[in-house]
Amino acid sequence: MQSLQNPQQLFSFEFYPPKTEEGVINLQGVHKQLAALNPEFFSVTFGAGGSTRDKTLETVIDIQAHGIAAAPHLSCVASTKENIRAILNNYVDKDISRVVALRGDLPSGTLSAGEFRYANELVEFIRQETGDYFQIHVAAYPEVHPQAANAAEDFKNFKRKVEAGANAAITQYFYNADAYFYFMEACEKNGIDIPVVPGIMPITQYTQLFRFSEMCGADIPRWMRKRLEGFGDDRASVQAFGLDLVSDLCQRLLDNGAPGLHFYTMNQASLTLSIIERLHLK
Repeated sequence: MQSLQNPQQLFSFEFYPPKTEEGVINLQGVHKQLAALNPEFFSVTFGAGGSTRDKTLETVIDIQAHGIAAAPHLSCVASTKENIRAILNNYVDKDISRVVALRGDLPSGTLSAGEFRYANELVEFIRQETGDYFQIHVAAYPEVHPQAANAAEDFKNFKRKVEAGANAAITQYFYNADAYFYFMEACEKNGIDIPVVPGIMPITQYTQLFRFSEMCGADIPRWMRKRLEGFGDDRASVQAFGLDLVSDLCQRLLDNGAPGLHFYTMNQASLTLSIIERLHLK
């Protein structure tokens, strides 16, 4: 199997830390399949308030032991500077040199945001503590963060993260390519030239996609929603439709200058591999 790596394009895959031994074994198999593509890196999510901190680190260490860089997510909300400093020092000790810096969500029942309110403050702190050691990726929201007052304010928040020292950005997933293109036009007008890599969510089942999208503010266009609803419990038809739709989306993004793709795998390999096969990227 050939490599996905291209000097002009960045390809990466996201996992979440497995909670069970069965999940660990499954992820090892998924990782092996996707590692054969030699992506730029794998990222591993970090639960609200650091609730999966240890499992995130364990997963990252296991991935890096197989020769490909891994980037732990690091959320700062409900954290202290001392806590984040300890995590960063641990990452340095473990030769982890990439991180996805996020604000994150408050854990249920938590009232205080802690010493960090926004992700740009976390990026700035990482730079103050570690200089240029880390390759810092941040989040971008072409369809606007669900908690933002409006698109203009949301873009200002993104710009602050870039100015604080971010190296690259990964977007929330979307199914409307124009949202990404408009966002990139805004970046160009504001002198932002870091790579902004589209986040891609393969479609496994409609109810799961709808639930995730409600939480994160990703838009499911009406025509797409109606088509998916029409398949009912026919999971094979949902996945076949989703494969066509997401593959076409990826192709359009790459054809129009996207610097790569970041796949939200949900710890599964098959649909991601099918999309990559269709794009003739391997």
